[in-house]
Amino acid sequence: MPTEKITFTGHDGLELAARLDRPSGPHLATALFAHCFTCSKDIPAAKRIAQRLAAAGIAVLRFDFTGLGHSEGEFANTSFATNLQDLRAAAGWLVDHGMPADMLIGHSLGGAAVLKAAADIPSARAVVTIGAPFDPAHVTRHFSEDVETICREGEAQVEIGARPFTIKRQFIEDIAAQHLEEAVPNLHRALLVLHAPRDTIVGIDNAADIFQAARHPKSFVTLDDADHLISNPDDAEYAAGVIAAWATRYLDLKSPAPPPGAPEGITRVSEADPKGFLQDIASGPYHHAVADEPESYGGTNRGMSPYGFVAAGLGACTSMTIRMYARRKGWPLDHVSVDVSHAKVHAQDAAAGSKEKIDAFRREITLTGDLSEDQRARLLEIADRCPVHRTLERSSQIVTHLAETQAQAAE
Repeated sequence: MPTEKITFTGHDGLELAARLDRPSGPHLATALFAHCFTCSKDIPAAKRIAQRLAAAGIAVLRFDFTGLGHSEGEFANTSFATNLQDLRAAAGWLVDHGMPADMLIGHSLGGAAVLKAAADIPSARAVVTIGAPFDPAHVTRHFSEDVETICREGEAQVEIGARPFTIKRQFIEDIAAQHLEEAVPNLHRALLVLHAPRDTIVGIDNAADIFQAARHPKSFVTLDDADHLISNPDDAEYAAGVIAAWATRYLDLKSPAPPPGAPEGITRVSEADPKGFLQDIASGPYHHAVADEPESYGGTNRGMSPYGFVAAGLGACTSMTIRMYARRKGWPLDHVSVDVSHAKVHAQDAAAGSKEKIDAFRREITLTGDLSEDQRARLLEIADRCPVHRTLERSSQIVTHLAETQAQAAE
């Protein structure tokens, strides 16, 4: 998916750095992502979530708050209130560029920020929080031993995530004055709460408080053993998949008409991990999957292999074809299952001494129901009429060409 580096003006007139992850295909909706306290737009979890949503046709704007990442300004002069202003400025940039935010996603303190700011972003129809605190002042636990010094002396340097930050009294006073008790019940948007029970930074009780305070429609999904930063790639992949699937229910994603000659539309495959083999697969706005290779082949085994998808297509088509025939005949077929395996075997009709191999798909079909032997035999014959079976049996034409990139088109 193409990623654009952009800047926009933050709350105090300084430039904030952002990335806009655009879908490779049709742009169906837009999400605005707010990162965690003292983090940046480029942490692995944010990048993976943005990639996954872009593969589903949802553009994602993720930006660095003032004084963090690549944005201008001094972090010491910011507060939760300025974060809210930066968030509104990001939403304004999207409106100005014809892609108002349909969904707000916030990680940790960013989650509290999107809950608070949602009322000021009328285009947003859905909100997602990841490891968010119900009380924004919860972040002071990162430097609880320094709070007294900050309040007494006006500021102090603290260490958060092995990095030094200057925290001023104004931050402590502002964050203490921020409350979500009114914002959450009056959200008036679909809400998805993601939280890990073993989160040692923001306890799971915060998710319970947010969920209990919110009105329906609301959903809660546990992130199991994930840490607060969702640093494990498998956990980030799970969170990204959940958000993408949930969004299709609450955002009105309408894919454009398929191109002539392709009645089922285009299946788009996009590389998700340049260092491995993970691929995002999107077939229209509602159907998403991931493909990968086993670990023994250098992959991470997060999805079926390409041949696994071919076998799945054969098995699904076989089962559907059998069901359609039995239904038309009125036969008592209760259930169909198809086991498919794939292997490379030596061609039986190859020339003597040839080492040529062909693909062999083995199907084992189980038919359950009060069927006669003749009916079972006929359904076995019908299995060979499955369209995918016929496609695999005969040679297919594959036409390939290089697509022009945006950079090439601009030249």
